[in-house]
Amino acid sequence: MANGQWYPPEWPERIRALADGTLTPVLPRRAATVMLLRDMPAGPAVHMLRRRASMAFAGGAYAYPGGGVDPRDDDRDIRWAGPSRAWWADRLGVDETGAQAIVCAAVRETYEEAGVLLAGPAPDSVVGDTTGADWEADRASLVARELSFAEFLDRRGLVLRSDLLGAWARWITPEFEARRYDTWFFVAALPEGQRTRNASTEADRTVWIRPAEAAARYDKGELLMMPPTIATLRELSPYGTAAEALAAAPARDMTPVLARARLVDGEIVLSWPGHDEFTKHIPTTTGGGPA
Repeated sequence: MANGQWYPPEWPERIRALADGTLTPVLPRRAATVMLLRDMPAGPAVHMLRRRASMAFAGGAYAYPGGGVDPRDDDRDIRWAGPSRAWWADRLGVDETGAQAIVCAAVRETYEEAGVLLAGPAPDSVVGDTTGADWEADRASLVARELSFAEFLDRRGLVLRSDLLGAWARWITPEFEARRYDTWFFVAALPEGQRTRNASTEADRTVWIRPAEAAARYDKGELLMMPPTIATLRELSPYGTAAEALAAAPARDMTPVLARARLVDGEIVLSWPGHDEFTKHIPTTTGGGPA
């Protein structure tokens, strides 16, 4: 039975073009995504959204809230709490400016797409209910890029709680993909008093689901996902609480995962190092599809 691995039909031709030198890879854009967890009687559930089928990238696939870094996410005036920028730079494998931008993007995108805000009026507090017309107006301004996240925090007297995030993994979109992202995956627990909502214009539904259940439905072909999504779901499955997953984050290997394509015995073998389940065998003749 086929699983739910997202696989664009144009990939084989683009892989061939990359192999013969007629395709120049685009530079990946930095991005961040957050696996938001909530404790349930049967174990933690993760918040996922389904991308609209009309989306050019991964339409119909389930994913986590997230998106690209905004050029203003590295604003040095941003209110900040938790580990220092230098600590995050070492953890994420970038410079301090890049580290702030990535962490800021993770918090901002979670608020923009799920209505959940990892920030508080003090370094040891977090906001409660973020629903209401005034909050929604600010969220809409962030989405429209009329308001930077630094300006938003300053306006409300809030500080970004970087300590509520745990860096989990890093995946880079394959070189042959037209839209490429260098994405850092984070884990976080849903703050008390807050609740998620489908605030994203890119999603047609959201769901709280146990990682093991989501993975099982992917295996049955019921849920469509990209390799990084199903890989991180499988990694989250053993943890009994959100706190356990967060506690495990500092020891996670942040070496980037980048797919590679190579010619073996007359066919293209597409693989993701360390993740054998995603390996695809593609005939070199035009018109072939993945095996």
